[in-house]
Amino acid sequence: MHANIPIFVPHAGCPHQCSFCNQRTISGQLRIPGAEEVQKLCSTALAGLPQGFRQVEIAFFGGSFTAIPRESMMALLDAATPFLQDPRVTGVRASTRPDAVDPQVLELLQARGVTALELGAQSMYNEVLERNGRGHTAQDVEKAARLIQGTGISLGLQMMTGLWGSSPEMDLETGRRLAELEPDTVRIYPTVVLRGTELERKMLSGEYAPPDLEETVETASRLLELFEGRGIRVIRLGLQATELLESEAVGGAYHPALGELCRSRIWLRRLQRDLAAGGPRPVTLRVSPRQVSQIVGQRRCNLSILEKTGYSVRLHVDPSLEEGYQIKEQEVSV
Repeated sequence: MHANIPIFVPHAGCPHQCSFCNQRTISGQLRIPGAEEVQKLCSTALAGLPQGFRQVEIAFFGGSFTAIPRESMMALLDAATPFLQDPRVTGVRASTRPDAVDPQVLELLQARGVTALELGAQSMYNEVLERNGRGHTAQDVEKAARLIQGTGISLGLQMMTGLWGSSPEMDLETGRRLAELEPDTVRIYPTVVLRGTELERKMLSGEYAPPDLEETVETASRLLELFEGRGIRVIRLGLQATELLESEAVGGAYHPALGELCRSRIWLRRLQRDLAAGGPRPVTLRVSPRQVSQIVGQRRCNLSILEKTGYSVRLHVDPSLEEGYQIKEQEVSV
């Protein structure tokens, strides 16, 4: 089993204020932790790990890690370094801006045990990046990705859907361009409008209309299918649920089980394709217990959609199926 020890560094090192950004709301963290706090967080997390967790990463999230003052960055890494002696700790993960990566900083990260670096790409359209105050370009993403891969550090890419000035088609093209960079991991973050951000002001003025949950699930599920179809692991879909986030989200497609909704949508599309050739008819759907909730959908929504289009579906949970489903024609009495 795998786990992270998340250490949030809100806004640290970032020279810009993105339209969507309120890192303190996202992380629930109001200030930057010091070295002693990092050590305490790591010690407490390792002591409390359940039996069976054999791969643990120390993860610096929330800011632009390689853009913070060098002394502060090194102090945080030095505080984490002793824990790399624990056989359960596989390395250090950090997230940063694409324009804050160069060969010198990568050399320092490697020497301090950093094994994975994630880039906040967000979009591969320069006009979208500029409109949302990102302060970097798509070309910066490509350059930084190549530099990271040249060191052997694992490359992670983060993207957003539904940004101001983007569209579902542009988001899917961003996904395709990021997949071409061959990252090891990806995070997909549908835009959530947070109180006090530029996006909230644009939304209230009518200049920006965030995608609703239905549009977001459709786009994000297609991205999930795209990345996993190319063997790229999606390690996060949607912001992590916190009480602070739920109270501060004023628009956009926030849902605490967004990943589950997206996987359910993928199963629905597969069912629709597999059923289409024979037309509307009664069928028995034999489903693996492992995926029954995703295939059926929340509140049986997938079965309801199929039934509305003429399919009479009888569900049978079949323990002999390790994965997925099988469709069996029902005999119809004449």
